[in-house]
Amino acid sequence: MAFLDPLLIAELLVLGTCTGFLAGLLGVGGGMLMVPFLTMILTHRGVDAALAVKMAIASAMATILFTSLSSVRAHHRLGAVRWDLVRRIAPGIVIGGLVAGAGAFSVLKGAALAFAFALFVGISATQMLFERKPKPSRQMPGALGAGLMGSLIGFVSGLVGAGGAFIAVPFMTWCNVTIHQATGTSAALGFPIALASTLGYVIGGWRLDSGVPGSVGFLVLPAVAVIALASVTMAPVGARVAHSLDVRRLKRLFALLFYLLAGYMLWRGLN
Repeated sequence: MAFLDPLLIAELLVLGTCTGFLAGLLGVGGGMLMVPFLTMILTHRGVDAALAVKMAIASAMATILFTSLSSVRAHHRLGAVRWDLVRRIAPGIVIGGLVAGAGAFSVLKGAALAFAFALFVGISATQMLFERKPKPSRQMPGALGAGLMGSLIGFVSGLVGAGGAFIAVPFMTWCNVTIHQATGTSAALGFPIALASTLGYVIGGWRLDSGVPGSVGFLVLPAVAVIALASVTMAPVGARVAHSLDVRRLKRLFALLFYLLAGYMLWRGLN
């Protein structure tokens, strides 16, 4: 696979542009869009299907390192990040992300991860389509409870290559955090999730000989670099638009797209 191929670079730039914008606009992890398309790109260029799923998940998560910084900067300027909650939840996230990335991710088969991703995206799409939000009924838990929740968020995110918004945003709104603050805080949590998981992917796949040029462990570094360049540019644009637009109808439209992507990953797992 030659990463100097202009067509491949163009595909990755388009993918990064779309995922960065969606990450800022809808508060969903770009991985939901990135993983299926990266899987398609890698398998189309000869990478074994099972390995392609793993490399797509790991590379998608690595790009969140950059996207989250860009997105959270925009949300912070709009006063939408609860840094007190970030400090409370982040330690658990780091533990969960490391356990997933360095342990479970390298042990599980690509098919199992494809099924997990399809389930994750399908539930996320249903939540977006029907606007299912937990009824606010309590306050955020203390350090221990927040740390345990962070561990769950980090672990699940590390397995499917997502930024954690699917779990973090509903959890925080259930605890009476406003939706804009929950979205902004979730963007800030994306960085420790991505950092811990990416480190885990490198550790877990250190001896992997994938045959893919520029890969380290399960990460495809050239793809990460190209996608990150585009996504970092577009994430702040999406965040600004999110604060000036009613995105409910748009979320329903993208929910249908996510159902299709979940179906594709389910098909990949079955094959």
